[in-house]
Amino acid sequence: MNIKLKNKFLYFDKYRIKCAIGKRGITSKKIEGDCKTPSGKFTLKSIFYRQDRIKIKSSLKKTIIKRNMGWCDDSNSRYYNKKIKFPFKFRAEKLWLKENIYDLIIIINYNLRPVIKNKGSAIFLHIASKNYRPTKGCIAVTRSNMVLLIKKINKYSKLIIN
Repeated sequence: MNIKLKNKFLYFDKYRIKCAIGKRGITSKKIEGDCKTPSGKFTLKSIFYRQDRIKIKSSLKKTIIKRNMGWCDDSNSRYYNKKIKFPFKFRAEKLWLKENIYDLIIIINYNLRPVIKNKGSAIFLHIASKNYRPTKGCIAVTRSNMVLLIKKINKYSKLIIN
């Protein structure tokens, strides 16, 4: 199943889902910190989730988010665009948050193999804020739509952003 992102909506099967994207739109030339969502065709790598807040079933690989987990967004680190554990001496985004936006995360296969420094990191599909606040480059949908999407996707699914 392919998922298409167009005009701040995700389309798959018979669904049209409102989403938030990067604050500065979509780009084919993603740079770390530009607040843009990268364009392209991507597979969906795995799912990270807060086991204390949500239960899920999926054919994708699942990882339970722990309190000390993060994702490195510091291009000076050899762990750039990788999962890390805190304490960590470089800049990294915390995955265990009070806010619910990272209760459920689909890792988009963007800049992962190989990782290219400064090309953008932590590009996720995650839960949107109540007012669909723009992201720093991720795609965000409601919690109920994330659960629906997770039931539909598999390792062959593609996310097409243009």
